[in-house]
Amino acid sequence: MDGRDWYLVQCKPGETLRALEHLENQQYECYLPLVMMEKIRQRKRLLCQEPLFPGYLFIHLDQLDDNWQPIRSTRGVTRLVGFGGLPLPVEDSLVMALKRRCNTMESKTSLEKGQMVRITEGPFCDLEAIFEAFDGDQRVVLLMNLLHQQQRLTLSASSICKI
Repeated sequence: MDGRDWYLVQCKPGETLRALEHLENQQYECYLPLVMMEKIRQRKRLLCQEPLFPGYLFIHLDQLDDNWQPIRSTRGVTRLVGFGGLPLPVEDSLVMALKRRCNTMESKTSLEKGQMVRITEGPFCDLEAIFEAFDGDQRVVLLMNLLHQQQRLTLSASSICKI
């Protein structure tokens, strides 16, 4: 164990990316969980990355060896989240789980039309289908051969995996 813990940094509204950039420029190890979101801009659907927790990011610090003073005065940072004036560490397992989950979300958004997928839950579990499109950020449209015809299915994006 290296004595380092993850802490939560609250950022000024709309300045999360700025805070991340300035903290990383100061050689702090930071993590900002990002997810792909579908936005409609100028009547077009666009996929863009947005913070999972708007206004917050994680920073990896050692209580004894790291200099905590510059963090408060970093551009975009409001404060370290804590209780009673002391910052509270976040469980390492939580941050690792977020990293794994956000990485799998990124891989799901890289699906292309016509790609084969396997359904992992529900009544069609373990059956294969063809990916057609995303239906929002939480659902996908699949083509599946049922009764000798291709049928469209709309399922949760979390219930499929690439083959």
